[in-house]
Amino acid sequence: MDPTSTAELYDTGLRLRVLPALGHVRVAKITAGMIDRTIDAWEVEHSASTIKNSIAPLVRVLDEAVRDDIISINPAKHRARRNLGKHVTHTTGALRQYALPDLATLRKLATACGKVHQSYSDHVMLAALLAARGSEVAGLRVGDVDWENHIVWIRRQHYPGKGGLVVKQTKGRRDRPVPMLDALESVLERLTTDKKPDDPLLRGPRGGVLTTATVRDATRWDDLVAGLNLTGLTRHGLRHTGATWMADAGIALHVLQEILGHQSIETTKGYLHPDHRHLAEAARQANQFLSNTPTRKDISNGPRL
Repeated sequence: MDPTSTAELYDTGLRLRVLPALGHVRVAKITAGMIDRTIDAWEVEHSASTIKNSIAPLVRVLDEAVRDDIISINPAKHRARRNLGKHVTHTTGALRQYALPDLATLRKLATACGKVHQSYSDHVMLAALLAARGSEVAGLRVGDVDWENHIVWIRRQHYPGKGGLVVKQTKGRRDRPVPMLDALESVLERLTTDKKPDDPLLRGPRGGVLTTATVRDATRWDDLVAGLNLTGLTRHGLRHTGATWMADAGIALHVLQEILGHQSIETTKGYLHPDHRHLAEAARQANQFLSNTPTRKDISNGPRL
């Protein structure tokens, strides 16, 4: 297991949520009811991923207690299955609900963030129009912008970890190309001008790394999005926004999977519209191809193997 990824997130969940909530209770005295109330409280304050990274170490600790005969069954197992099941996204269209409706709304959000500092506006635009995670935006360098091919390469992520900031590969552990959208071009031009390839593409007001937590705190994110009638929008919702728009634009599913870096194409399907419009578009493309296909006679006169 990569010590700078999953294990570290579990350690954070254990220290910041599990131990403060249940650390004062003897393991043998922990009940399913206590766990339910604890997780209910987490759900009011934290995101689904944060809760997942808190439940997982709790389950592991209690599994060890079962193995050591301290308790007979793990009281967290049932709630873990139920809670994590709520966030299954392998359903067509399941992730679309987290996206912004259109480019005008995105620009309105970016403008509001820019009133705090321009870097927060740039972060919003980059995350949405590259369909990138916040940590991946933080890891971008000037050299990742390929002007010749109109591509931005997502190569690394940069986020706070134990002992300081961590730089590591993307979640999928491979570089991935993202098409440069017209709406992002002016932002990229400004951020790359007079910089060296190894320079960070984006930094905060004082020159530091912009983490999602930094953006949240500096912009007072929850209040800001509520004031724009976007209550419930998270920073990760910006990635969902870009992915949803690309899916609606008709980008082929396997290409969208590459852009987003998904291991499973079932996850990518979460951005498809749940109706049959993609089938209608497929029919249109097939009909257009067939109408332009040369006759068999023309084909036979072509080059042969």
